[in-house]
Amino acid sequence: MSDDSMPLQELPCGLQSHAPCQSRRMHKRKTRGHLSEGLDTECTPTELIQQWSPPHKTQRLTCKDKENDLFVLARRPRRRRDSRAGISWDHLPDELLLRIYFYLPLQDLLRVSLVCKRWHRLVFDESLWHSVDLQGLTNTGPALQQVLRTGVRRLRCPRAFVEELHLTGTEPLQLVEMDLSSSIIPVSALESIVCRCLRLERLSLEGLQLSDDIVRSLGKNVGLQQLNLSGCSGFSASVLADMLKSCCRIEQLNVSWCGFDKDHVKSVVSNVSPSVSSLNISGYRESLTLDDVKILVDRCPEVQHLDLSDSTLLMADSFLVLKELKNLQHLSLSRCYHIHLAALTDLGQTLPSLRLLDVFGLVQDNQLPPLKKEMPRVSINSMPFSTVARPTPASRLPGCHGDRSMWNRKCRLSVPL
Repeated sequence: MSDDSMPLQELPCGLQSHAPCQSRRMHKRKTRGHLSEGLDTECTPTELIQQWSPPHKTQRLTCKDKENDLFVLARRPRRRRDSRAGISWDHLPDELLLRIYFYLPLQDLLRVSLVCKRWHRLVFDESLWHSVDLQGLTNTGPALQQVLRTGVRRLRCPRAFVEELHLTGTEPLQLVEMDLSSSIIPVSALESIVCRCLRLERLSLEGLQLSDDIVRSLGKNVGLQQLNLSGCSGFSASVLADMLKSCCRIEQLNVSWCGFDKDHVKSVVSNVSPSVSSLNISGYRESLTLDDVKILVDRCPEVQHLDLSDSTLLMADSFLVLKELKNLQHLSLSRCYHIHLAALTDLGQTLPSLRLLDVFGLVQDNQLPPLKKEMPRVSINSMPFSTVARPTPASRLPGCHGDRSMWNRKCRLSVPL
């Protein structure tokens, strides 16, 4: 019997409604059979592509009725769910990682930098190294060199030991505040740092050996407001004068106990900024004269804190000159041995704005009560340490490890002691 004269078969119950679909599918199968028989003689590209193309991978589910194998149900495979819980660190954006790193202490931050190249790059982003305290390191040189490359703005590194320092490139540093007080550092290394600074506002180089090039480079920081050169030496009077002329915004200047002669002292009093409010020029026994005080008072009438201690050439006649300082609140005349106790009793009336007076070495302990009675509004010998331009508060000992502030602010990153 031919395929066209196949007898009709009775459909099972429940599948009668699909009879038209079955007949159409049977017709398509017959048509494909006839087409496949003529492939040798007729070009049929569509059928060839379908024949030689790889079969589609589909999951097939047959009907439960074994007698009926004509209907096939196909469904898409389900996506496998990721069994790993949480979010990978690799998927976090740089901004979020930087925010996390911001709360890490210095030692943990350095450990994190060893994880991978990406974390190493983020750890040394300049936003994390805004303020750094390196006090306590045995050999500060390598750490100081690395920190300067990060774009640090506030650097506290007192009593540091630096053998050598190699800074590459000529790009300026971003330093705004720096404390290198009482450090052991070669002049060449200090020059390589200061010559790259153009934005300094507060600087302390107390007790360091300087050079003309260093002081000349300081003159490029026209925004300098506080400068502590106490105990420094190694630079000429002419370079000092040029630097003070350039730094015309200095408000606090400490040049006490430097290796100054008379020319250095005259360079200070003749060129210091007229807007200076605090000046420490103590320690010049044979160099600071009454004429120098007159020049200073005429140039800087707004001085509020003045330290002339250890100036043995000054006598009581200097009070008439200091009388012109209408805003003078703190005066230090310690160890000015040519000023007698009797002259101090009238100082409260001569300087009505005076509130603090330091006369260590001039007044004995048993002489303090009568002097305080004569000047009830003035606190006498209450500040043994000068605060002018110094980064560490004078009310606390400089060697105290508990206080690690720099100009009344602590650094965010610090080395644990």
